[in-house]
Amino acid sequence: MERAAVFDVDGTLVDTNHLHVATWWEAFRQAGHQVPMHAIHRSVGLPSEDLITRVLGEERDKDQDGELSAAHKTLYAQYFDRLPALEDAGRLLRRLHHDGWRVVLATSASGPELSALRRALSADEAIHATASADDVEEGKPAPEPVEHALELAGVPAERAVFVGDTVWDMRAATRAGVRCVGVLCGGIPRADLEEAGAEAVYDDPAHLLADLEGSPLA
Repeated sequence: MERAAVFDVDGTLVDTNHLHVATWWEAFRQAGHQVPMHAIHRSVGLPSEDLITRVLGEERDKDQDGELSAAHKTLYAQYFDRLPALEDAGRLLRRLHHDGWRVVLATSASGPELSALRRALSADEAIHATASADDVEEGKPAPEPVEHALELAGVPAERAVFVGDTVWDMRAATRAGVRCVGVLCGGIPRADLEEAGAEAVYDDPAHLLADLEGSPLA
């Protein structure tokens, strides 16, 4: 039977979480909101509307949400030509592909942003499919992105492993019935990832690749 390795991208394969924090912080600042960066960091990985809700609260002026999201996208797009892949991220995807896994990306990115992330990884030959924000109605922590990734891979949940860096990743995969592997390179503590469902946690893609034979992706 086929098996699927489903990966989050931001903070898991490409070192972008702190770029998102800085550009969201600037978007909020330009709109007159002084918010702590740690609150933004804890919300990275959520869809834009959910991130804004967590940072500003339900009582905010929701008419401003579209402007905030657009400002973040514009600020973040400045980095599209130099997004840094994490060490051995591309090698990890190619190794799994070589070992017979169907590698699927499950990301909230879409359009030019997704293209920039894939360029950074430089591993298109190893990627079976991509489940982007354009393909689902609800983002993580809803299970829909992971479920859609499994559909693209043609693999049942029990034959899949999900790798991500946030609690939202772990919760989405757990709700989809998929085993979870966490990585610390997105900046979220090990204990938080384990509490959210990670059965194994690694420092980064290089660490996971080095210990692949002892991991859930063996």
